[in-house]
Amino acid sequence: MNVFYNESGIGEVLIIKLGETPLHSKTFEQKGQVVQIRNIENNEVTGYNIFGKPSDNFRSEGPVEMNEEKLNQLNQMIQESGFDQKIEADFSPKFVVGYVEEMEKHPNADKLNVCQVNVGEERLQIVCGAPNVDAGQKVVVAKVGAVMPSGMVIKDAELRGVPSSGMICSAKELGLQNAPEKKGILVLEEGNTGESFTL
Repeated sequence: MNVFYNESGIGEVLIIKLGETPLHSKTFEQKGQVVQIRNIENNEVTGYNIFGKPSDNFRSEGPVEMNEEKLNQLNQMIQESGFDQKIEADFSPKFVVGYVEEMEKHPNADKLNVCQVNVGEERLQIVCGAPNVDAGQKVVVAKVGAVMPSGMVIKDAELRGVPSSGMICSAKELGLQNAPEKKGILVLEEGNTGESFTL
């Protein structure tokens, strides 16, 4: 789940993104100030737009950092409008310290590598094109669902035929001050595998 609010950019609307829906498969239903977005192919609810000025908890210029209290407020607004669905969400950290356990060349791309990255609770396969990535490094991993400072949402992907879940990040992609201009991931000197990395 990703929540966005940008009053100067799009006006007083809270955007709740629960999943992807191709444009030709979207259907909309409005009750009061809440619009529900549904994928007609599988009947899944993939998002909500809530119109009107939200409480201060949700005002930001871009992604809204969510927690259980804010989720409860969203569910209350949705249900008070007449929809009976309830949003559930995972609030585990989306930017974490990862450890590259293995790396091998991508079978179908010279400049890509396939990395097996330990992020604490799980091991992720991530395709990475950075020239300096290598086994044995501690790195910053943006897990699926993370919202990058650029606004890009990290999703499961397939790169040249190889599945990839997450992204190994550069300092520039993370929006860190004094990030080097040259291409390459951020290699960490310290940090425990799986712990949250704060931008």
